[in-house]
Amino acid sequence: MRITANFDAGNIDVLNIEDKNNIQLAIRPDVGEEFFQWFNFRLSGEVGEEYVLHIMNAGQASYLEGWENYQAVASYDRQHWFRLPTSYQDGKLTIVAELACETIQIAYFAPYSYERHQDLLAAVQTHPLVTLEHLGDTLDKRDLTLVKIGDGDTNKRNIWITARQHPGETMAEWLVEGLLYSLLDSDNANSRLLLDKANFYIVPNMNPDGSVRGHLRTNAAGTNLNREWASPSLDKSPEVFYVIKKMEETGVDLFYDVHGDEALPYAFLAGSQGTPNYNERLAHLRDRFSDALKLASADFQTEAGYEIDAPGKANMTLATHWVAERFDCLANTLEMPFKDNDNLPDTEMGWSPERSIQLGEASLIAMLAVVDDLR
Repeated sequence: MRITANFDAGNIDVLNIEDKNNIQLAIRPDVGEEFFQWFNFRLSGEVGEEYVLHIMNAGQASYLEGWENYQAVASYDRQHWFRLPTSYQDGKLTIVAELACETIQIAYFAPYSYERHQDLLAAVQTHPLVTLEHLGDTLDKRDLTLVKIGDGDTNKRNIWITARQHPGETMAEWLVEGLLYSLLDSDNANSRLLLDKANFYIVPNMNPDGSVRGHLRTNAAGTNLNREWASPSLDKSPEVFYVIKKMEETGVDLFYDVHGDEALPYAFLAGSQGTPNYNERLAHLRDRFSDALKLASADFQTEAGYEIDAPGKANMTLATHWVAERFDCLANTLEMPFKDNDNLPDTEMGWSPERSIQLGEASLIAMLAVVDDLR
């Protein structure tokens, strides 16, 4: 029996591996030790044998409500991800795996590897409307890449999409993958019409350092990027610094910041209602966007979500709030579950890469519904 996390986005420490019925593990915290919940490792053993794994420090994780009704994901081929029997009790997360192959990968959610990120960038750059722009280096000297789609016509609307400010929220980049391929599909009439009306600026991975390091929420400096938008710095949050610099060049008419939520088993929007300059125009746009997304995807709903901020009480360090205020534009955070979607449960898969991809495709319909009235 062997357990390793020595690979891209890997995260686990082995405490005791002597008994296959009592394997003891621990999640490594992000840099700064403020956050941890993401795990990703491979278990090798004997086909047909059952292995019982206990994550011993789950009771100190960042979001304890995230363990309620949670099932870990696993894959033998790193393509098809399914759920494993998982329970949380007395501060331990217990995962049971009966091996159908010698090696199984087990993770908090289906990983979106840095290699797949590079493959995505390489694939979309072949489209005649796509340009890749290097915005700057991360702290670990990785590329922060912007995917520009369109002809740059200044009469068109400028739509910005960011994903994985929190690197463990891998469903965000799965969504962007689906959105990108759908947007660039020449046989998709909706996408063709949308590109006639808008230029797109998409950052598929805002936090490549945290992604490769196996972090849940922070970058290489231990910084939560989604609390840096009011005053980013090159020392702590260059990713946000560079994106804001580019936004100032292009302007923003619609902003879509894609995330995952550990606790809530739903897909939902969090808007900018609490920002100082929120107004009837933005409220109307938000309602139309939300209604269109609900029609386009049965996975999206509007009943459950975060408590709405009181007027003028929004946290202006968050991306959605800062961008909405700075550019007087429609801005939303999209949240997806790590667990299942309780509206449409799937006991084998739960929320999945496939459902994230489909929600990305549906998001384009919502953008098309409002694009003419963004400014």
